Amino acid sequence: MPATIVQYDLKPRLLQVRAAQRITPRLVRVTLGGDDLDGFRGPAPADHVKVFLPVDGADLPVMPTLGTQGLIPPPPGSPRPVFRDYTVRAHRPEARELDLDFVIHGEGPASTWAAQATEGQTVGVLGPRGSVLIPMDLDWYLIAGDETALPAVARFLEQIPAGRRVLAYVEVADALEEQKLTWQADVTLTWLHRDGAEPGTTTLLLDAITAAELPPGDGFAWIAGEATTLKPIRRHLRDDRALPRDAVDVDGYWKRGVQNLDHHAPDED
Repeated sequence: MPATIVQYDLKPRLLQVRAAQRITPRLVRVTLGGDDLDGFRGPAPADHVKVFLPVDGADLPVMPTLGTQGLIPPPPGSPRPVFRDYTVRAHRPEARELDLDFVIHGEGPASTWAAQATEGQTVGVLGPRGSVLIPMDLDWYLIAGDETALPAVARFLEQIPAGRRVLAYVEVADALEEQKLTWQADVTLTWLHRDGAEPGTTTLLLDAITAAELPPGDGFAWIAGEATTLKPIRRHLRDDRALPRDAVDVDGYWKRGVQNLDHHAPDED
């Protein structure tokens, strides 16, 4: 059941805000568009991009320089790009549009920018550098994450075909942060509310997953969120559930106290 990995050439793109909509009290969906989206590819649910943000009153972001080995650090003393990673929520190539969901948490350049995002503003986008295409013909799927993983969870639910069994768990701040998601598969979606607890401090996902009754047959588990809270989930799926390594993808999207966590880093237990 190996995934198919597809690599893409990196191209820095400057895109304009076409719309910014409050989906929930703490989440803003920003629609970006422009001719620079020609050739953009991001078919996998967990595909993500680096978003380069204008800061200190600038109209344009500082964009990265690419070399044969990837990003080239800026010269000493020159402005440094300010960026954060975001999962693609939707891509409409015919309209040259890209949707990104931003969690508003009152701090950080991306949250601050998204809270005031207005039509016509410009940001930079780089990536995806590749896609991990999971087989969509398995018997069952376990899909879970916190609000940072919700765009990917939503895309998994949209892409898994009818007739497949899906157990989905999403941790959010409270009931007001629930979204209306769509699917064709046989999905059981459970929302988990922190109800005042800080993000990355609960065992809500761990408790739900350890209590879940997985369907028979071949399946795949994808879970993402705060890195530290995911370690026992990864161990549970591999050791207690004895799922094959290629049937488990547990991805630390962020870590308390760490900026720009590299969630391409190897899994750690």
